[in-house]
Amino acid sequence: MDSYSTDGTITIARKWADLVFLKGSERSAQVNFGVQRSQGKYVYRVDSDFVLETTVIEEAVDKCEREGFDAVCVHNTSDASFSFWARVRKFERDCYAGDGLNVAARFFRREIFHKIGGFNESLVAAEDYDLHNRFLKGGFKIGFVKSMETHIGEPKSLLEIARKHYYYGKTLKGFLDANPERGKRQISPLRPALIREWKKFIEYPVLSVGFVVYQIVRYVAAGLGFVAAEIRR
Repeated sequence: MDSYSTDGTITIARKWADLVFLKGSERSAQVNFGVQRSQGKYVYRVDSDFVLETTVIEEAVDKCEREGFDAVCVHNTSDASFSFWARVRKFERDCYAGDGLNVAARFFRREIFHKIGGFNESLVAAEDYDLHNRFLKGGFKIGFVKSMETHIGEPKSLLEIARKHYYYGKTLKGFLDANPERGKRQISPLRPALIREWKKFIEYPVLSVGFVVYQIVRYVAAGLGFVAAEIRR
């Protein structure tokens, strides 16, 4: 799935993929469009800035076939080589490994994905949390695998972080309206997983300071985006 890229993405994709579709709008609409045209028993959402360990799909299929799960969470860590802020993000993401709150399933039984309506196309931020929450509400089983994804699209500057989360903040109201209780806990800066990993914050003081700065920029920018969207309404 590609949103009409002009940087050679389509040409490269056609060398490796059997099918390449073009679709505008946001990523939720793109994923839904792709899933509608899929034929497999399972769907795995993989964004363009993720690299997978080779056993991810094997473990996920095994989890569903042998243990009867309907969706699977794949922990995503970050490639820390890009910047200091990428190291901060890896530090944060790895605190959520195995967490039951700040997590989103990415591997699904296709029929159930359709049954719960796929991704909410009105959301730009937290659309993955929203889908995960609807799986839980539907009583479907969600498992975890040991293999990981690595996110390589990490920010290189505070300005980049601010711009990204300002944009995300514009649709946060829609997410909170749809997920009034669990959603508030998922986007809160005070997360149980971070408290459980308090020793890491002592062990890595520089990353801890960076994490605090990152969070301040992130939440202030998202808050401004939220307010801007409300004013426009």
